[in-house]
Amino acid sequence: MSDDPAQQAAPPSTGSRGKTKGKTSRPRGLRLMVFDRNCRGKTARPGLSHAWWAGAKLYRSLGRLDAYRGVDSWEEALDYLAQFRPELPLAEVQYWGHGKWGGARVQSQHLDSSALVHGHPLRSRLAAVADRMLPNAQSLWWFRTCETFGARPGHRFAAELSDFLQSRVAGHTYIIGHIQSGLHTLMPGQQPQWSDEEGLRAGSPDNPQRAWWSKWKAPNTITCLRGTIPEGY
Repeated sequence: MSDDPAQQAAPPSTGSRGKTKGKTSRPRGLRLMVFDRNCRGKTARPGLSHAWWAGAKLYRSLGRLDAYRGVDSWEEALDYLAQFRPELPLAEVQYWGHGKWGGARVQSQHLDSSALVHGHPLRSRLAAVADRMLPNAQSLWWFRTCETFGARPGHRFAAELSDFLQSRVAGHTYIIGHIQSGLHTLMPGQQPQWSDEEGLRAGSPDNPQRAWWSKWKAPNTITCLRGTIPEGY
């Protein structure tokens, strides 16, 4: 995982964003991905960071990303998103890593609703990323993490982050792997319409304890190979 495609990004294009129901144009802007590079296997065994790195390389080779970076902290991730090729706006951000209800983490550092409060050390960095988003909520921030939009903490985080970024946000309510269930999106000013019990295996929506693994019959299921969000999710 030593190569740094962030220094080799291709120019963003205005090509098709998918063919769910006919061709639609993608707003001009960068598509960036960051992932937690610290989830490695013991000794010489690969870990999830190797899978995320391989996925990033695949997505970039398919033209789904303009650049990506493995990070050690949310400070590094947000600084990269705010500063890489600053002359261009951000059309899409994906984060691949670990999550829990109402947040996502790099190593043990959490990004959740508390980061949106004045005085939090990550707030100014998030504001700098928000300043790069396309107008009229045309940009997307997508957490490809377990459970981030599940239960009531996930509902709250989705709504607050979307309003803060003035962007469409996406996340999952189940534990995800190759199969990724419970994918939902939210626009600024909206409230989540999916159940706060979706994906919940133990506990309550206010106090979630365990989540279900993704499965084909679960709501709003895709695979890790899909690079776009289906219409209606």
